[in-house]
Amino acid sequence: MDLSEGPLAGTREDALEDGPEDGALSRGGVLEAFNDSAETRALLGRLQVEFKNRTFWESALQRFRVIMDKYQEQPHLLDPHLEWMMTLLLEIVQDETSPADLVHLAFKFLYIITKVRGYKTVLRLFPHEVADVQPVVNMFTNQNPKDHETWETRYMLLLWLSVTCLIPFDFSRLDGNLLTQPGQMRMSITDCILQIAQSYLVVSDKARDAAAVLVSKFVTRPDVKQKKMADFLDWSLCTLACSSFKTIEGVIAMDGMLQALAQIFKHGKREDCVPYAATVLRCLDHCRLSDSNHTLLRKLGVKLVQRLGLAFLKPRMAKWRYQRGCRSLATNLQVCTQSQREPQTHAETSDSEEGYNVPEEVESVTEQLLVGLKDKDTVVRWSAAKGIGRVAGRLPQELADDVVGSVLDCFSFQETDNAWHGGCLALAELGRRGLLLPLRLADVVAVILKALTYEEKRGACSVGANVRDAACYVCWAFARAYEPQELKPFVAKISSALVIATVFDRNVNCRRAASAAFQENVGRQGTFPHGIDILTTADYFAVGNRANCFLVISMFIAGFPEYTQPMIDHLLTMKINHWDGVIRELSVKALHNLVQRAPEYSAAQVFPRLLLMTRSPDLHTRHGSVLACAEVAHSLCRLAMQEDRPIADYLDETVVQGLKQIHQQLYDRQLYRGLGGELMRQAVCVLIENLSLSKMPFRGDTVIDGWQWLINDTLRNLHLISSHSRQQIKEAAVSALAALCSEYYTEEPGEVDSIGQEGLIEQYLAELQSPEEMTRCGFSLALGALPGFLLRGRLQRVLAGLSSVTRISPKDVSFAESRRDALKAIARVCQTVGARAEGSPNQVVCRENASQVYCTLLDCLSDYTTDSRGDVGAWVREAAMTSLMDLTLLLGRDQPELIEAPICQRVMCCLAQQASEKIDHFRAHAAHVFMTLLYSAVPNVPHREELEKLFPRSEVVSVNWTAPSQAFPCITQLLGLPTYRYHVLLGLTVSVGGLTESTVRYSTQSLFAHMKGIQNDPKALESFSGTLLQVFEDNLLNYRVSVPLLKMLDQMLANGCFDIFTTEEDHPFCVKLLALCKAEISKSKDVQKLRSSIAVFCGMAQFPGSVRRKVLLQLLLLLCHPFPVIRKTTASQVYEMVLTYSDVVGTHVLEQVMAVLSGTAWDAELPLVRGQRNHLCDLLGVPRPQLVPKDWTWRDGR
Repeated sequence: MDLSEGPLAGTREDALEDGPEDGALSRGGVLEAFNDSAETRALLGRLQVEFKNRTFWESALQRFRVIMDKYQEQPHLLDPHLEWMMTLLLEIVQDETSPADLVHLAFKFLYIITKVRGYKTVLRLFPHEVADVQPVVNMFTNQNPKDHETWETRYMLLLWLSVTCLIPFDFSRLDGNLLTQPGQMRMSITDCILQIAQSYLVVSDKARDAAAVLVSKFVTRPDVKQKKMADFLDWSLCTLACSSFKTIEGVIAMDGMLQALAQIFKHGKREDCVPYAATVLRCLDHCRLSDSNHTLLRKLGVKLVQRLGLAFLKPRMAKWRYQRGCRSLATNLQVCTQSQREPQTHAETSDSEEGYNVPEEVESVTEQLLVGLKDKDTVVRWSAAKGIGRVAGRLPQELADDVVGSVLDCFSFQETDNAWHGGCLALAELGRRGLLLPLRLADVVAVILKALTYEEKRGACSVGANVRDAACYVCWAFARAYEPQELKPFVAKISSALVIATVFDRNVNCRRAASAAFQENVGRQGTFPHGIDILTTADYFAVGNRANCFLVISMFIAGFPEYTQPMIDHLLTMKINHWDGVIRELSVKALHNLVQRAPEYSAAQVFPRLLLMTRSPDLHTRHGSVLACAEVAHSLCRLAMQEDRPIADYLDETVVQGLKQIHQQLYDRQLYRGLGGELMRQAVCVLIENLSLSKMPFRGDTVIDGWQWLINDTLRNLHLISSHSRQQIKEAAVSALAALCSEYYTEEPGEVDSIGQEGLIEQYLAELQSPEEMTRCGFSLALGALPGFLLRGRLQRVLAGLSSVTRISPKDVSFAESRRDALKAIARVCQTVGARAEGSPNQVVCRENASQVYCTLLDCLSDYTTDSRGDVGAWVREAAMTSLMDLTLLLGRDQPELIEAPICQRVMCCLAQQASEKIDHFRAHAAHVFMTLLYSAVPNVPHREELEKLFPRSEVVSVNWTAPSQAFPCITQLLGLPTYRYHVLLGLTVSVGGLTESTVRYSTQSLFAHMKGIQNDPKALESFSGTLLQVFEDNLLNYRVSVPLLKMLDQMLANGCFDIFTTEEDHPFCVKLLALCKAEISKSKDVQKLRSSIAVFCGMAQFPGSVRRKVLLQLLLLLCHPFPVIRKTTASQVYEMVLTYSDVVGTHVLEQVMAVLSGTAWDAELPLVRGQRNHLCDLLGVPRPQLVPKDWTWRDGR
């Protein structure tokens, strides 16, 4: 018997199943050959030499896995090398002198090869002569099924045994004389193999799978099936019946039995299996596997059922099936005559169509497979779908058509998404097998078109993506299965549906599946309109971006008239009412684009439907339709203006009135309240903006007052809106206000409509004092959005009102967002009114108010407010930097004389400080603003020439300012410029003394590099140290700066940055530094600050003179601090100081000082500690501190 033979393997239906169309692998990988051959050969060759080295064993296995895993996607590349690899390993296994550990190691390597290439390919390369049977059987005597370290050995042995079982000789010839001693019989080789197989069918490891393969090969042998097949089936059915899927042991046993039975009925001859099929089916029914929660059991159950069904039915090729003819693309491309393309005839079975009897059990099989199509797991549904296709291929036409009808029943909206998915898989299988006749295509295409848009809401998400993906697979399969003339009546619908799924599906996998199906239809059918043009635009990669699909690709495809209307209709019926808000917003933007491709259709058909949908009780429908009305109206009005046509050509009076009534209808129905009101407020604000931009004829109408009320009410009640949608609603309301005022609040161009508008700004200014932060935010941005004609004459009051919002007061210290939005509004107001040096301060930015605006913006750069959200002041600083850039660029362009030198210097210095601080994002933003101003037409930039040399424009562009490794080496160069030194050092202080490891490392390295450069320049060092002390003095008791500054000083002192000062006693720098440190920690109970100061005091002990004596006194005072942790820290650091600076303590008392420091329990009671401390004072020559029993203020441990 040939190894590749199987009783049923040669039938035409299995050839269809396993044909090249299904097994074709992509050859587009990066690998072209097995490039690791030499390394692999060397690795396997060393196994016998170095296997005792456990380290080599493990590293060799790991390396071999890495090599093999590279070929998981292209395992065929291993085929030319499998023979020598297996030969090397099997030589070790077959060598009787090989130690057991080496044999196990060889089998581990064999398993890795099998895992990558597949056991069916590897099986052919095992030795399978008659002489190999007994040695393989004997190897099992040394195996322990419970040894979980060697399961690969048992797995590979079972596979090896399964191929040796195919020898074409009766196994009884191998037994010889079974009578060994009188009364004792030796077990036959057949019984040994069967016993091995049975024992491994119930183990918990992968050997169970190999045992099933062994059983299928062995039990179906002609000499074994007569004697053992019935007994084995009886044993397996009894085991199956006695097992329960509610226990682990039962699941394992059932899995093994089901695998074995499925393999037997797959590989056994039909005439051998039919007598037992009915019994197995009844036993399987009693197991009720459909109730099991184990996916694998249900899958194996479905697999076994379909194999039983095939056993009941004779192998035959249905003459009624549809055949497209030649299935090879290469052959199709050849010039063939029509006669060559006619369906080929096939050999028929002896039974006629009419005389073919179908057993009753087939009905039960079909029913179970149809139930499997609705299973909750995909693998079960997929197995059931393949079973439906296989069984239907052996049924008469009438019964097969009934099966198709039952599959179509899955596509009911009473069924779950699982049924729809299974139905799609089954239809694809039936179609590709030719079992779905053209007469059924009308019904099938109708349900597939529904499946392509199937989606069902479930809680906060939806299901149906797998259904749509499977529907694309059906379209792909049909393209290969049917002649173009069969699908021609459905081309328009299928092509439109696939295009819609390609560009408008929410799921990226579905979009790509639809694109692949469309491509297949274009190539195989050749009837899809504009197929090549669409494919080149909507390819696999292009459809990966959802926004690109909705807004770009859809616009291109809509240029072909065949697709324009279906795409618009789909957006209207399926997408603008989608549950996902992002999809709704993308859909209305896409609709904005598409209506320009079909303006007449949109005006006549789309708008009436949209206006009707705005009255829907469903929130999502209402929200999407209002947004769509806004976008479509704006798009049509723009088109009318471009074509120089009146708006009435596209929007008649009925539509205009419907648009005007939307707000009032929502207001009357109280739909602006509650959670749904948030969406409707945002949608109507978008509507107001778009209708205003469209110049709708509503001037003087009462609807304007309604719109103004909605905007004001929304801005006033922003604090009542949920935080996740607040920003979007705020921006929509502000944009709506800007458009509304620009269009409807002027009588003539440039003149304010005085009726009803005089109090608008006063009302907004009053709202800036609201106790609600969000209200301040909203009305600040609203003032910033007002058009210039409303601001002129009131500019000074508007700027004063916004400036008041930016100032911090005790009651609104945490109102960082309102300060941020006020800064944005100030910059926007300035850009709106423009600048004129000699202008009026109520009209434009001029000489009188420019400095005030700058002061407001610059003051906000010192906002370091923190709360439970963190450094919220960073939002204010970022907005201030952006506003400074906008204002400075505006003045530099129009009125450069307004940028005075002191102001410009302060701006640049503050930006330099922000560019050297610790938060990556804000540091990068500050650097961007700094460089923008440096290389713009801004006058009076301090040290401009030096800056341009330090930061060449060509190099600055490539600097990643968010990366500390790139940012700090650049920014610390400013320390060499006196004007910038103070602010850069202030910023660096926070970075060097921060917590983030990368920031601390690179900022410290950059600072030390600068200090190293000025060590030989006493004047520069004096200037730097003076600036450093000034920073300390200005930020005394400022926790944000002082603690990082102490940490930075500790590092600088330890790194020898001030060694030049150790040559002079009582250097002024040391004296002042000591005084500042004492002032900083005076009466402090902050542990972190005290610990940092201890390190600084210990570093200052290197300075000679009275400073050292005073430093030692401070350290001795801290040795009796009320906090034990401070006392212990002080003792530890003083001990290190004594070792580091040898001249601090005299050599004659050094040992005693170190003994006291190390031998005292400094966390003991204060009276005990104080005695030791006083002893240290005597040793060091420092006067003992005196008790001051006045209050809780400590001076000597109190």
